[in-house]
Amino acid sequence: MEPRSLLRLLFLLLAALVLLLIHSTRSYLHDLPNSSSTLRPVLNSRPRPTITTTVSSQSSHESDVPHHPLDPLTIQEINTARSIILSYHPFSSSPSSLIIHSLVLQEPDKPVVLSWHPGLPLPPRHASTIIRFLNSSYSLTIDFSTKNITSNPLPSSGYPTMTIEDMNSACWAPLSDSNFNATILGRGVRLSDLACLPISSGWFGPQDEHRRLIKVQCYSAEGTANFYMRPIEGLTVLLDLDTKQVVHISDVSPDIPIPKSSGTEYRFDSLSLKDNHKTKPLNPISLEQPAGPSFEIENGHVVRWAGWEFHLKPDPRAGVVVSAVRVTDPETGEKRRVMYKGFTSELFVPYMDPTDAWYFKTYMDAGEYGFGLQAMPLVPLNDCPRNAKYMDGVFAAADGRPYVRQNMVCLFESYGGDIGWRHSESPITGMGIREARPKVTLVARMAASVANYDYIVDWEFQTDGLIRVKAGLSGILMVKGTPYVNMNQVPKNEEMYGTLLSENVVGVIHDHYITFHLDMDVDGSENSFVKVKLEREETDQKESPRVSYLKATRHVAKSEKEAQVKLNLYQPSELHVVNPSKLTRVGNPVGYKLVPAGTAATLMDPQDPPQLRAAFTNNQLWVTPYNKSEEWAGGVFVYQSKGEDTLAVWSDRDRSIENKDIVLWYTLGFHHVPCQEDFPIMPTVYSSFDLKPVNFFEYNPILKSPPNLEKDLPICNAAASA
Repeated sequence: MEPRSLLRLLFLLLAALVLLLIHSTRSYLHDLPNSSSTLRPVLNSRPRPTITTTVSSQSSHESDVPHHPLDPLTIQEINTARSIILSYHPFSSSPSSLIIHSLVLQEPDKPVVLSWHPGLPLPPRHASTIIRFLNSSYSLTIDFSTKNITSNPLPSSGYPTMTIEDMNSACWAPLSDSNFNATILGRGVRLSDLACLPISSGWFGPQDEHRRLIKVQCYSAEGTANFYMRPIEGLTVLLDLDTKQVVHISDVSPDIPIPKSSGTEYRFDSLSLKDNHKTKPLNPISLEQPAGPSFEIENGHVVRWAGWEFHLKPDPRAGVVVSAVRVTDPETGEKRRVMYKGFTSELFVPYMDPTDAWYFKTYMDAGEYGFGLQAMPLVPLNDCPRNAKYMDGVFAAADGRPYVRQNMVCLFESYGGDIGWRHSESPITGMGIREARPKVTLVARMAASVANYDYIVDWEFQTDGLIRVKAGLSGILMVKGTPYVNMNQVPKNEEMYGTLLSENVVGVIHDHYITFHLDMDVDGSENSFVKVKLEREETDQKESPRVSYLKATRHVAKSEKEAQVKLNLYQPSELHVVNPSKLTRVGNPVGYKLVPAGTAATLMDPQDPPQLRAAFTNNQLWVTPYNKSEEWAGGVFVYQSKGEDTLAVWSDRDRSIENKDIVLWYTLGFHHVPCQEDFPIMPTVYSSFDLKPVNFFEYNPILKSPPNLEKDLPICNAAASA
């Protein structure tokens, strides 16, 4: 080997070693049994504990067994499935070429689950797995009792959800390219300070087909943990995700400076707090439960609280799944069905910058990255309050070995002084009535950090039969480098595609859409969707001094297209799911209604390639007949898909939905025009929707709930003020 080539090789090896050492202090090491440690991509850069097949003595899952038909795969089952897969032809011929992208429980058919009750044997257990082998995809079902494998049909386009190993290796691959290294050094960044992100490339035409592609962009981590604020603007590496070969390097903005590191820190221990006395800090606050929590978790997954019962489990794609939801009728004591299954089906995050280094940033966070795979261990006392209980996730790595994601979900009772119901009589009545009840809720929470953004998803159960689903957005903006340090430098007609947040930093405008799958079973599976339209009616002036009033008109949707809803403030409707065969004593069909809160609608062109793939956001609400295979709004294979297997495509069949087993799909939307308060880390912004009883109960279901009394509460003395 020539001396120059040898020196170049040694330089690359040394750079990679230094980078490994630097990143190991802030990145997560993914250690698996009998395999070498691999660096987690910066995509999940928050420090986390090592994942192995065993966990600390606090929560070992080695001996877990399923107790419910919907319980997730156990460590033992994942190991068994792995053995079956490795012995299956053709995988057995080259097991090192096998990559497992998903290995989860294949849930039994819905009637089987609904007919099961504790004490009966569990239905036969099956696993569903998606595999890449020699650059081909496989969808398989594993029967644990027979050890047989059956093959399932594949979508016409797209690839499986990326593995953590995919993302990890993509971050490192550009370092093997000398042109890339020279470009980084030419930008004045040491390789040891490099931090890179794997960015899904989307689909923009035939040139993006027939191979898995990913784009990699990098940042300087010199002087800060918040490397996201220091982009190497305009540098994009196109990578073949299977071969890890660099396909193309684009460097369109070499003159844009890398923003400064000062002012970007967000870790408490690293902040300068000497000038922080201008605002008095809050005193500690906590909800105390001297008699213990009111909820119980049976066999790890069945939750009971205040008349509610549901099954709760972590999921590598959806994050958390809430199933078999029932509520106790306060009059009869019957456990009544409300919802069979609810979960986050897909997230769509398009950035509104059409330039070369940004146009492809149109993420599908569940189908491309795995919403649950990105879930972080929750931080006690901050992510969840003192009275929380935690639930771990058990997942399969790319080689099929199980690992445990600790503290992935928390459950806690919440009371912030809200009122369940109240009434006080005016003194003029002489009755002296003052009645009020506290509103205590049960919250199931998870949080996912998908690169820079953090998503918090809460499923909140209330004592009055209401379910609130809430999504919070926090974390760090994805920003763009700019030559400008003040708005007075920006030419009048120049399009920045965002807001100048700090010197050389632009926060790019973007949207977030979170689509939820809601399989409602209101007192049974045969339900109908009803739009209760509120319309203005004109009065007969001979009969009333009023000119107009509102009239509610019920319209039962007979097919999917009739049920599609684009929310309009001036054409309001209540959105009911009713059971027409179950009536209250006065003759109303029992039901639940979906109550939207503030939400955003897509403004993108329907024919824009990202919007074709995310056509499930074209409406805020869809209703489809139940189909076990239709769970993921963006399709089974989302990565580089062309939008041929989405909720919009299924619903275009216009199937019958009247008095059927139906599924609601609701999308929470956020438009985000960044502002300086979002720098260097964002305060959380929330939106939500409710599933609220409507004629489901015969009367107020918390009418007989007792008030809080002083004698029932602990005696606490406030600390003496300074």
